[in-house]
Parts: sequence; structure tokens; C-alpha cells
Amino acid sequence: MAEEIKEEIRFEPVAEPFQEGFNIKTVFAALFIGFVMLPGAIYLGLITGGGITGAAQWVTVILLVEIAKRSFVELKKQEVYIIYILAASLVSAGLVLGAASLVLQGGAFSDLIWKQYLVQSPYAKSFGLTPHIPKWAVPPAGSEALLRRTFLNRAWAIPILLLIVHNVLFRINRFTLGYVIFRITSDIEKLPFPMAPVASEGAIALAEVSGKKETWRWRVFSIAAMIGVIFGAFYVVIPTITGLLMTKPLQLLPIPWVDLTTQFENILPSSLVGFATDLWFLFVGFVLPFWVVFGIFTGSVLAKGFGNPLLYKIGIIKNWQPGMTAIPTNVVTTMDFWINAVIGGGIVVGLIGIWKTLMSFKKRKGIERVERKLPEGRGDYPLPVAITLWFLSTLIYIIICHILVPRFPIMLFVFFGFFLTPFLSYTSARMFGITGAATGISFPMVREATFILSGYRGADIWFAPVPYFNHGLTAQQFKQLELTRTKFTSWYKAEFTALGIMLFCSFLFWSIIWRMAPIPSSTYPYVQKMWPMSAIFQCLWATSTLEGGEKWMIEAIKLKYIAGSTIIGFLIYFILLFLKAPIGFFYGVVGGVAQLPHFAFPMFVGALLGRFYFSKKIGKDTWKRYTPIILAGYACGMGLIGMISIAVALIAKTIFQIIF
Repeated sequence: MAEEIKEEIRFEPVAEPFQEGFNIKTVFAALFIGFVMLPGAIYLGLITGGGITGAAQWVTVILLVEIAKRSFVELKKQEVYIIYILAASLVSAGLVLGAASLVLQGGAFSDLIWKQYLVQSPYAKSFGLTPHIPKWAVPPAGSEALLRRTFLNRAWAIPILLLIVHNVLFRINRFTLGYVIFRITSDIEKLPFPMAPVASEGAIALAEVSGKKETWRWRVFSIAAMIGVIFGAFYVVIPTITGLLMTKPLQLLPIPWVDLTTQFENILPSSLVGFATDLWFLFVGFVLPFWVVFGIFTGSVLAKGFGNPLLYKIGIIKNWQPGMTAIPTNVVTTMDFWINAVIGGGIVVGLIGIWKTLMSFKKRKGIERVERKLPEGRGDYPLPVAITLWFLSTLIYIIICHILVPRFPIMLFVFFGFFLTPFLSYTSARMFGITGAATGISFPMVREATFILSGYRGADIWFAPVPYFNHGLTAQQFKQLELTRTKFTSWYKAEFTALGIMLFCSFLFWSIIWRMAPIPSSTYPYVQKMWPMSAIFQCLWATSTLEGGEKWMIEAIKLKYIAGSTIIGFLIYFILLFLKAPIGFFYGVVGGVAQLPHFAFPMFVGALLGRFYFSKKIGKDTWKRYTPIILAGYACGMGLIGMISIAVALIAKTIFQIIF
């Protein structure tokens, strides 16, 4: 088959003109995702943490493709891709206001589900945070709205209103600033964005099927989808079904990882050891550039595997105790040292990115030269318009925050919105553009440190919609639109049409699932294991600005460690530059310092298999074309089998609630 594919690739046509991707077909797809896929995404996200964002996208596209084929209607790849990104918009919550590092499945109302857990959690009570959480963020602990587990209560009126306003403003802010950064990183700097072809190639494959001209893309996609179906039967179906019959669901493969931290504690005290059990990370290793993955693995293992025992022996890591598993070990080692190294790494990448941008502007004589060479029909508009709209949306955010937290210095809101957000978004976009990193880069401790050093006393600021966002991924999504030859305006129209659908469906299905059982509980193994860690971190941060509150976070941030990490980062960069080593290795190392070895290990195994086996077996160029479609197909197959078990679980849970 590889030889056939090589011949097909050789004669593929050149790029076609940009076309519209938003129409009545995509509206129908949005309704389907909202009313059929969203409840499954919520349920699977609570069980495995991964949700079905990718699955919802591919399952929706496949079903519509099959309907179109039987109706003698052909879906263009532009329509397929718009449906694909609509699914992600409808299913994922994106940024959770109360915990910037937490991303939940299930639309906008997942943010309120998280906050109801936080305000009632034992951690908030033990840290003394519970009475200080503002009522405009979530009803107080013990209120009727939380005891009855319902959104249909007056106490939710202001939190829900703020949620809706945030979702509208956030999209305007994201599209405008993300577009400006895309123009810089893609049009000016010509960054490759190695993960961008994953979605675009999958969309092209399914569009070919719609037109009844199945090519190599569809064959590779189908094989990968079957791998996802078979693996998903063990990884998702068994825990879901057994959870209906048993107090504790049966997991043949531990979710989300096999943790060996305690087994190695005598040899490597405080070292994090283990590996993730989801094949997704193995396939990500296929797609990302080899030297980037090698850098991620190196940075993660050296930092969290061997660095932790060394820091423990010399007394820098002080709070680790024998018997701690991966999560508490990661919490204490991050607090003792690595929080500073992550900040230092972010500073290095950001400053290097700014320097490279200035050099790019100088070399290419600025944006004006790019303006004249923009692709015809892509849907571009003047950069001053984008900057103005971004400015206005950020200004509204600042006004809202000042009303909610009037005693907090307003100039710091300005600092977040007009300086930190563009800086972080651009830095992260460069990471996506160079390395294809799964999450770009972030340095959220800058936000937290600013709150602490501001002198403000109170917990309200930690729940305000501060305009501090990372729009780096948006630049990659614009790149995907370009690869599929889809007009940018299609995305704008589709997103705002889907917004109303998402808000209604998210409210409806979270209300139903929340009434079934408390969240988290033993019914949902992933959130029961992972949410406490996020709750601990947020409680630590929020109480640091209370009178007489905990000062652990203030003590954790040490300027000498940040400065040392920054200097070491620059030294590594210039040494690699001098040796003419792959620069992707450096960016991988920086990202790997913040990555758990549990996730880095399977990615590295995938990279080794791809480089030293599959590339030699079927050819390097052919393998590069395979990998994004393999990843997309696996996401689809994993979701297809998962949706069956989710449907059974939802029906069973509903029936069990009936009282005869």
C-alpha cells in the first residue's frame, strides 16, 4: 500500500482558491454536536479526563459525510473543516476562569461545575477560603442551589450572566489578537506549525470520501480509526459499563497512567516515574518533530526524574515525604523549586521570540511588505481593524473587573490585558509554530505573583475574569484554515452561530448530569483523582492574599532560582546555536521541564518508532504524510467506541433515578 500511496502523493494537485465553509450544512452539524455529542463529552471527560473533543469532531464529520453520500451531496473540505472546529468549540470549555490551568469538557457551564466543587471542597474549608469566595462567582457553600444541585436558582443569576458575557468577549479578543499573531508567525516568520496538518489532512481525507474518490488518506485514516476502536474497548468501555454495576469501576489499564513513583522512592527519592496509558501520546510522538520530542523527554526526565532526587539531597526540595504518589510529589516539588524554573523558561522563550520577531521585521521590511503579498480571497482584513477590536474587548474586560474588584489597582488590569496577553500569546504561538507542542507555553505564575505583590487583600481577584489569555493556539488554527483553503470569515460566522447552541446545550446537559450524582464522586475516576490537585493549588494561591492567610506560594517564588533558570536557559540556547544543533531540541527541553515524565515517555517511544522503524520501512516522506492522519483517525476511533458506552451509561443513570 505504501508504494501506491507514494504514486498518489506524487500527482496531487496544487493549492486551490480559498472557498466559503459556512452554510446550512454546518449549522445542522452544530445542532447535532450540541444535542448528541455534548452529553457524551461531559460524561467521558469526567471518567477519563480526555473527553471526546477529537472524537466529537470526527464522528460528526463521518456521519454527515455518510448522509451526504447517500443524498448525492458532496461536502467540500472547507465545509468538513468548519464542522471539525465547530465540534471543538461546542464541546470544550476552554479557559476556566477560576483555575487557569484547568480545561474541562462540556461547554461553558463546566466552569460553574468546577466552582461548585471548589466552594464545597474540604480543601477550601481547611484553608479557610470558603467564606471568601465571592457570590458573583458561585453561590455560597450550603446554599439551596448547591445542595439541590441545580442551576435553576436565583443565586446563579450573576455567575451565569458573567459567564455569557465572558464567552462573547473572549471570542472577539481571541479572533482579533490571534489573527494579528498569525500574520506575524506565519506570514512574516514563516514558521512551519508541524501539528497543523493533523486536522487539515483528516478533513481532506473525509472530503475525498464524500466525493466518492477514496484515496490513500482514507485508507490510513480507517486503519488508525480501527486501532482507536480496539484500544477504546479496553480503555473506555469496560470502566464505563462496570461503573454502572460496581462501586468502583474496573480498569484493565489504570487511568490516566501507571504510576511507579513509590516503587522507586528508595533509589530516587522524590523522583516522578511512570507512563501514560493512552495511545494518544504514542501517536503524538509520531507527528511532532523528532528533536522536539527528544527535547521534551530529556527536559522532563532530567528535571522530574533525576533532578528531583538531587534537589532533595541538597535540601532545596524540603516537603516531599516517602509514600507520596505522582500527584502530591508533583505538587510539593513544583512548590519547592520547579515553579521558578518554569517562569525562567518562559522568560527565555519570550525574549528569544521577541528578538527573532524584530529580526524578521528588519529582514522583511515590516508588515507593509507582507500586506501586498497576502493570498487572494483568504479573508484577511486590515491589521489596524483587528487591533482596534482587540483593544475594545480588552477595555470592556478591564471595566468589568474594576466593578467586581474595585479595590484592586486598575493599572494592573491594564498590564494584564494590553501587555501580558499579547506577550504570552505570541510566545506560545512560536512554540506551536516551531515545535507543535501540545499546549504551547505558559507562565501563569506571573499572574499569581502580580496579585500577591499588588498588596491587595481578599480572594475576589482570583475569581474575576482578568483579561490574561493565551491565544497562541489560535494562530495554529488560522494556519489550518489556510491549509484547507477555507476563508477566515467562515470561522467567525460559524463560531458565533455555535455560541448560542453551546450555551443552551451546556446548561441543559450539565444540569441533568449534575442531578444524577455529585461531581466529583467515585462514579468519575479521573476527576476524583485529578481535581483535588487543582483545588489545592487554587486554594494555596487564593489564601495568599487573605489577611493571615497561607504564604506558601509567596515563599515558593524565589527570584534567585528564577534568575538562575533564566541564565541557564540562555546558556543552553547559545551553546546549541553555536554547535548548530536542532533548535527544536531547545524548545522541547523548555517545555519538558513542566511536563510529567508519565506523558513524555510514550511520546518519546513513538518518536523512536517513527524515526528508526517506520520512516525506514516505508520512506521518510511517505511517513510524514501518514502521521497526522494516523493521529486524527485514532481520535475518531477512540470516540466511536466510547460513544456507545456513554449512551448506555446515560440511559442507565437516568433509569436508576426513577422512583416507583
